[in-house]
Amino acid sequence: MVMVKEIFYSIQGEGAKRGQPAVFVRVAGCNLWSGREEQRKDAICQFCDTDFLGGTRMMPVEIVREVIKVWPSGCGRPSVVFTGGEPLLQVDAFALESFQIRGFHTAVETNGTVRVPDNIDWLTVSPKAGTELHETALAGDELKVVWPQELDLRELRKLQFSHFWLQPKWVPCAADVYEHERQCIEKCLADPRWGLSLQEQRALGIK
Repeated sequence: MVMVKEIFYSIQGEGAKRGQPAVFVRVAGCNLWSGREEQRKDAICQFCDTDFLGGTRMMPVEIVREVIKVWPSGCGRPSVVFTGGEPLLQVDAFALESFQIRGFHTAVETNGTVRVPDNIDWLTVSPKAGTELHETALAGDELKVVWPQELDLRELRKLQFSHFWLQPKWVPCAADVYEHERQCIEKCLADPRWGLSLQEQRALGIK
């Protein structure tokens, strides 16, 4: 069973697949923050901007049915993105296979602290300061670092990923967001092996 917060069809706004349509399955729960505002200041990850509390318990086959309902029929290979919270606390190889046998391309966005199934089609790891990446999360398709954080970018760049991104940390204060963007741009220009990832879904006013 997987506790699903929401399922929605939208445009990917971040990373290498930005601009591409996908069905997003937001899984409830995270191991770095409870999701409750009163506990944010004591959490390992204090800047999460997503509501992942609550939801509905669903079997993988039920999730597949709901995702099929919202993907446009006959429009190429369908794509599903598991996000959170931390989806890999609940989404396992069996759940992913439930989609793959039906022709879906599966993508997972994870903080990298828990074991990663080996049958993910596209793996995005977003490390968080104060945590240690699981040995199965040291390689993948893209490493997305929310910045600023107390992380060593030189060490992270040694990992085996196809794409490396710096993404400005979102906070309620616009002036702080602009400063985070400036820092990301500065670091990308200083080391062009890093690319700039923006949360384009915010600018477009979509999920």
